[in-house]
Amino acid sequence: MNIILFAIPVFFLLIGAELLAEKIRKTQYYRLNDALTSLSIGGLSRVTGVMKNLAPFTFYILIYEHFAFFELKESMWIYVSVFVLYDFLYYWNHRFGHEMSLFWAAHVVHHSSEEYNLTTALRQTSGSFFNFIFFLPLAFIGVDPLLLLSVASINLVYQFWVHTRHIKKLGILEWFLVTPSNHRVHHAQNKIYLDRNYGGVFIIWDRLFGTFQEELDSEVPIYGVRKALSSWNPFFANLQVYKLLMFDSFHTKLWSDKLRVWFGRTGWRPSDVAEKFPIEKVDLSKFSAYQTEISWKTKIYALLQYIVISLLVLFLLINASGLSISLQLGIAFLVIFSSVNLAWIMENRSTALWLEWPKFIMLMVLLSVLKLDISAGFIFAPILLSLFVLCQLHLEGDTNTSSQKTT
Repeated sequence: MNIILFAIPVFFLLIGAELLAEKIRKTQYYRLNDALTSLSIGGLSRVTGVMKNLAPFTFYILIYEHFAFFELKESMWIYVSVFVLYDFLYYWNHRFGHEMSLFWAAHVVHHSSEEYNLTTALRQTSGSFFNFIFFLPLAFIGVDPLLLLSVASINLVYQFWVHTRHIKKLGILEWFLVTPSNHRVHHAQNKIYLDRNYGGVFIIWDRLFGTFQEELDSEVPIYGVRKALSSWNPFFANLQVYKLLMFDSFHTKLWSDKLRVWFGRTGWRPSDVAEKFPIEKVDLSKFSAYQTEISWKTKIYALLQYIVISLLVLFLLINASGLSISLQLGIAFLVIFSSVNLAWIMENRSTALWLEWPKFIMLMVLLSVLKLDISAGFIFAPILLSLFVLCQLHLEGDTNTSSQKTT
């Protein structure tokens, strides 16, 4: 059973509840463009995961079948023990994700939002190619692959609810569980909060290994990363740090530094590259979140596009096993293209609206190949509404251009 797939409707119900709390409490924890970017990044991670996770999981199965030291019998104690052990290994996976450049390049995506709400939880990476090695010890001790998938999914689902600012400290639970309060610390870029609170479900690992930091009333968390993304582009969000590491590795003169760039401490740069290509450090006292202003019609259109994208992602996740590789790649390409162009629309790029037309042509070709007709209202309704609003945006753009020329 795909626990993540069944949890998706619950995720969106909780996001709706948080938006209601936002309205009632008059907070400002959501911005449409930031939230849609988080959701788009999450969609990309699910799409790439369909194909990317096959090789690591196959490697895990090979070790389990041929090199396992024990044969574990099914029992509640085994399930609980594996769940706790998985979280322990997750702690070290997560810690390396912050403390080694290669792993940070993948994990930074999750921290790139400058807001903190339930959509941030879904801002997951598409580029975590090596994280599976941290969980291979489970194969050697005989943890069944299906049990691994189950505990990993439950661990991930648990982490969703802690990405909120609406829940304050939870008393005694703060001592042994990851809570919204101590996970807010983890997402903050304040100096006192950097590289703290790595646990997935249990905060006890941080307390044991000296990486725990309590959320302080005197230090309000500032979310995001020191080298701000400054973009709504989900594709760029996944490549941002990889691009910098490749740049530094190429330009440094020492061969040892070319390697150290990737496996050294996060943030380390070769002295010759840092001197020639300095990166300005963020002054948090003057911090301002990245923002672009778009019209209300553009906001409606952006929401409709996210609905179309998410339906494509959901269709792929549900039907992946019955689709050919070419169809899977076709849907994945369309999701990536649509997500990137949605970002460009929210960044007010002049060509973005025109690129929507070839997108819709590709979408209609895909739907005809899949043999989905107009009776599939779940996908055609948002498409037809999108086309109507897109025409309005083009007309509005033409009117604005004419007015400017007359003036």
